[in-house]
Parts: sequence; C-alpha cells; structure tokens
Amino acid sequence: MDEPLDCLIIGGGPAGLTAATYLARFHLKLKLVDGGKSRAATIPCTHNHAGFPNGISGIDLIARMKEQAQLYGAVIEDGFVSRIESGGGGFVAEWGCGPVAARTVLLATGVSNRRPAMDETAYDSALAAGLIRYCPICDGYEVTDKRVAVIGTGEKGAAETLFLRSFTADLTLFAPEGPHDLPDGDRAALAEAGIRIVDGPVTIESRDDSIELVAAGKRREFASVYPALGSDTHTQLAEMLGARLNEHGCIGVDAHQRTSVPGLYAAGDVVIGLDQISHAMGDGGVAATTIRNDLAKETPLWR
Repeated sequence: MDEPLDCLIIGGGPAGLTAATYLARFHLKLKLVDGGKSRAATIPCTHNHAGFPNGISGIDLIARMKEQAQLYGAVIEDGFVSRIESGGGGFVAEWGCGPVAARTVLLATGVSNRRPAMDETAYDSALAAGLIRYCPICDGYEVTDKRVAVIGTGEKGAAETLFLRSFTADLTLFAPEGPHDLPDGDRAALAEAGIRIVDGPVTIESRDDSIELVAAGKRREFASVYPALGSDTHTQLAEMLGARLNEHGCIGVDAHQRTSVPGLYAAGDVVIGLDQISHAMGDGGVAATTIRNDLAKETPLWR
C-alpha cells in the first residue's frame, strides 16, 4: 500500500463533498470513495438551498461540489467499500482498487428511503417528475393547495401528514398494507385537521402529470404522494469498527463529529436523518475541521 492518506472519506453526498473541499484546502492528503447512490442526486430541483433562488437539481449540485473539491486536489473515486478495519494507528479499507490505508476515516454514507411497492422504471420517472416526494420540509411549498397523499401509518405516518396540513387541506393518509395502526390521539388529530384516512393495501399507478392510488376498491388521483415508510441508515462500516450507535440507529458522535472509535468520524444523515442538504454540509465542515485539528495534535502540519 502507498503512504497512508490523512483522511479517507466514504460517501459522495453533500456531507462528504463538503468535507473533501475543506480537507483539500487544509493541504491534507485525502481520497473520497463514492458508491454513486447519494439521495441528493435524485432531487429533481431543490429550492431550499441558499444561493440558488431559482433552484438547482441534485445532479447539478453534486457535480458542482465534486468540481470544487477536485479543484483543490481532492481525489474522488467510484467504488463501494466492502470492508474496513482498524490497526496500527489507522485504518485499512477495501474496494475495487484494493486495500487503502488512512490515518482517519470520515463516514458520510447516508441513508436510503424505503420505497413503495412499484415498478422501478415507473418509480424513477415519478420521482423525477415530483409525483413522488420524500421531504415536506424541502418541498412542501411545491404542493401548496394541491391534492396530496401520504403512504404510511402509526405515529410517523400521522406526523408527516399533519406537517403537510400547513401547505394543503386536501390530504389523504393511506395505510400501505392493511388496516391503519394509529394511536387514538393521532387519529383524533387527523380527524380534527380534516385529513382522510384510508386502510390498505394500496397500489400506485403513475401518469404523466398525476399519480393514482388504488385502495379499498376505489381509485384516487393526486398531484403528489409522500411515502412515509421510514429509511435505512448505512451504518454497516461503523459497526465493523465497533462504533457506538445511538437510540435512533444512527452513528453516535460528539459535538465535533467524532465517533466512539478514535480516528473515525461521521457526518450527514448517517448521524441524524434530517434530510437537509444544508445540515449535512455543516456536519461535513465541522468534521473536516476536527480531523485537521486532531491530526495536528499527533503530527505538526507545518509545510
């Protein structure tokens, strides 16, 4: 193996790419390996990101962030890290290029949304068209006064639907697989807000400019559907290293993005699933600065 990197970043979303720019500008030797599944890249157009008043697509944003990091010398590779271990005062990770040693590792591996049962091609088209949406914080404004459905149940399904109520009054909450499992308090809150409740199972059919849900023997058309089915946090590499997870199943970190394993850091939705680009970028900046300062305690970084 070559001389160890100062930092290996795993994950090429907003958190990882922000950290890559910071670390490169700190004149540190780094490499970012990206599995190519950043959720940010699937956003058709975000209007919440500061500095882009007319919005920017996730693909364009990620491309700009990569260009910026590479401008300062960050090395970015495509690959899926399958193994990582610690030892000898650092880490060794493996993907397609073979083992790579690093003094520190930043995990920015994110989460995956649980998708509704739907043909993959139809799902991708519906997502790109804004017929399927996942983040009412990000794009609730875009469904103002439109007919919207939420697929989910329990406290999470109720909470997401009630959040959307401040954007539109025309809301229906569908249980994905059978009868709803709603606490009495949530059921009462939904009724008070005028939200319709429909038991499942539900099937989804997309059209060019609308999406249809079929449940309880009835077909209903909507402008957008929000799946509130939860998500899966990509903590596998952290678990390989014995890092502590928090009560939400995310990687536990301190206020400076340090995990319970010395030299291992984490940032973005793998730490807290807020689904917010700005928050992930902030995490990346904090993590990178902490990594730089922690490395400087071990070895002076004078040039």
